Amino acid sequence: MYAVVECNGKQYRAEIGAVLKVDRFDAEKGATVSLDKVLVLSGDSIKVGSPYVAGAAVKTTVQDEIKGDKIIVFKYKPKKDYRRTQGHRQRYTLLKVEEIKG
Repeated sequence: MYAVVECNGKQYRAEIGAVLKVDRFDAEKGATVSLDKVLVLSGDSIKVGSPYVAGAAVKTTVQDEIKGDKIIVFKYKPKKDYRRTQGHRQRYTLLKVEEIKG
């Protein structure tokens, strides 16, 4: 059984026991989060929402907050002595899927 859920404008495939790496949101470690925006629910039959499946939810637990790999942004214009370097590390929240209701 799996579900496709929407979290922070992105879609993730959730299965029981799986760990989802989603964009960071405010929740403490160990807190329970319910994802109500279920787009597709698969079990005995497949339910497709328009846009969401009514009454379906995915219960998750916050495991940790991590940082992604460093990305280097380098701007350069030839012959103009213009160079700018900037780094960025995206923060993520790890969610462990406990239950899929629907």
